[in-house]
Amino acid sequence: MATVLTVRLDDELEEELDRACERSGKSRSEMVRDALRRQIRLSEFLAMRQEIMPFAEAAGWLTDEDVFRDVS
Repeated sequence: MATVLTVRLDDELEEELDRACERSGKSRSEMVRDALRRQIRLSEFLAMRQEIMPFAEAAGWLTDEDVFRDVS
């Protein structure tokens, strides 16, 4: 069963949403679900990154180049 969620948008955000829906051919609900999924994944990624950063720093991995150097 689906849950209904009410979200308040200011006028500007509502207009942006409507334009994005027109461009993509998606409904408002689809656009909001997609955006929410992306935001949740990003939040999960950032939380994991914060957890592993001390280990990466201890290994000397501070930049992408550090990682590429060790895995190449």
